[in-house]
Amino acid sequence: MNEPQSWTYPPVQVGLVGAGPWAQAMHARMLATGPETELVGVWARRLDAAREAAAPYGADAFESFDRLLDRCEAIAFAVPPAVQADLAVRAARQGRALLLEKPLGPDLASARRVADAVTEAGVVSQLVLTKRYHPTTRTFLAEADGMQVTGARSCYLHGAFLGGAFSTAWRLEHGALLDLGPHLLDLLDLAVGPIATVRGAGDPRRWIELTCEHENGAISQASLSGSVRLPRARTRVELFGPDRELVYDTADLDHEECWPVLRREFAEAVRTGKGSGPDAARGLRLQELLDQAAGQGR
Repeated sequence: MNEPQSWTYPPVQVGLVGAGPWAQAMHARMLATGPETELVGVWARRLDAAREAAAPYGADAFESFDRLLDRCEAIAFAVPPAVQADLAVRAARQGRALLLEKPLGPDLASARRVADAVTEAGVVSQLVLTKRYHPTTRTFLAEADGMQVTGARSCYLHGAFLGGAFSTAWRLEHGALLDLGPHLLDLLDLAVGPIATVRGAGDPRRWIELTCEHENGAISQASLSGSVRLPRARTRVELFGPDRELVYDTADLDHEECWPVLRREFAEAVRTGKGSGPDAARGLRLQELLDQAAGQGR
């Protein structure tokens, strides 16, 4: 990976909402360890959890979301979709830039409220679609851009819902469609071509299969499950066409390479007012596809 250029702007002061495993393992560490951002504080429903997430980085723990808003210029979210959807609207209306998790909300209506609030407030937003910030993913999407695709197969499979830190209530309720679906639908929509329709079959809490019809006539499929026992998570996209095949596989990806890219691009967007990554509008597009898949899969 190329060495990043030196950072010449003041660090973006970011407040973190959430103190769970993902907030501590990724968000807090990422925001606190680079020159582009400064983790100024953490707010969570439990103050002791916020203190635990903030302490390793010398950040403050806040007793209320409003106090966190007063202290920072950007907000990063690492909370369940329903919580994010409510608080992100409030933060946008207060003029704060948003680093958003996927999905934007638990349903299409809440996702639309977030996207509308971002548009109305004119604030910067960026979506944490982790794999999008890895150079291997960007190389794959660049190669796919010049390929004629007839059909595609993809999967995102792991066993995190079977137990452990990431078998959280919202994931167990909504399953793999809301949690893993945004990643594959995003990649298929970009690599194959815009998705016109998507149909779902199966139980998102066990295994769900999506069939996408693309505007260019191609057909793609996506298998999603968080409830299968595997030695490690498996994400794979296979594109097939009249000239060749193109395969994207994350088996050898080091996800640690994603975080510096994500941090820098978010900070650059805040400082320049020009985003280059997926934003709230992209999140709404993905939520529309998820809603379509869920409605037709019942």
